[in-house]
Amino acid sequence: MCRNIKPLFNFEPPASEEEIRQAAMQFVRKISGFNKPSKANEAAFLAAVDEIAAASARLLRSLETHTAPKDRAEEAARKRARSAQRFVSH
Repeated sequence: MCRNIKPLFNFEPPASEEEIRQAAMQFVRKISGFNKPSKANEAAFLAAVDEIAAASARLLRSLETHTAPKDRAEEAARKRARSAQRFVSH
């Protein structure tokens, strides 16, 4: 999985349209190999981002869970702590 694409399901507050679009953009960048497409490929690139974002939004809306939503702030703090521990100078 692309490291920059974060799980978006079962968070409070729910994923925003912008977060879903950013994940779609990262996915298209990864599979196309383009960070920024040429003018010739720009329309196809952006169309793919739109389609993947729409499919992702539908998926997130349709998923069900019986677990309580994770708190975004708590998850971010946990991730920062893990990262700090991993990159501590020895």
